[in-house]
Amino acid sequence: MPNRNKTCCVILLHGLARTPLSMQAMEYALQKQGYSVVNVSYPSRQLPVADLAIIAIEHGLQKCRQQNTSRIHIVTHSLGGILVRHYARDHAIAGLARVVMLGPPNQGSQVVDKLKKMPGFAFINGPAGLQLGTRPEDIPKQLGPVNFELGVIAGEKSFNPLLSTLIPGRNDGKVSIEGTKIDGMRDFICLPVSHTFMMRNPETIRQTLHFLQHGSFDHTN
Repeated sequence: MPNRNKTCCVILLHGLARTPLSMQAMEYALQKQGYSVVNVSYPSRQLPVADLAIIAIEHGLQKCRQQNTSRIHIVTHSLGGILVRHYARDHAIAGLARVVMLGPPNQGSQVVDKLKKMPGFAFINGPAGLQLGTRPEDIPKQLGPVNFELGVIAGEKSFNPLLSTLIPGRNDGKVSIEGTKIDGMRDFICLPVSHTFMMRNPETIRQTLHFLQHGSFDHTN
């Protein structure tokens, strides 16, 4: 029986101040299932969200189309999800099938609200990091509902208790569980993983593969 995944290309978008190495475990798992994978590198600390969205996503789309695949999936971590929302708001993505966002600050992060004026924050997080607060003028609040097939995976484990005190409710150390949600998403699941390492977690990877294959997460466990 032919492997239908051979016709699909998956674009991977890492998070803020990370590199494609952070998505390598996900990349290998997808390749093992027969997907073509483009693990995008983009300068997350150097430019604002609008510029990063064009650079990262258009690079990924170009590479996927060079592989002659008919369907495109996207898997993102953190900031990567905001780049997809920003790009999809203004551009049609031909062949887009499904998107999985890991720990996306879809409603912004209170960590940015409370620390953005501290010395060193802008240097470490760059222009895009400063745009990820929860205020109406911040980028996450300006993008509106999603218009594509989206699954969101949130984390509820934190290795940074100090940052967690800045965030209301259960959180992954950077983003609250409620803050990952967005109107229009197809499915949602919360896992006992941290923001920093969730993209490498075996259960996160399994659930991502399940959503790409079926359009839903596996809620049986």
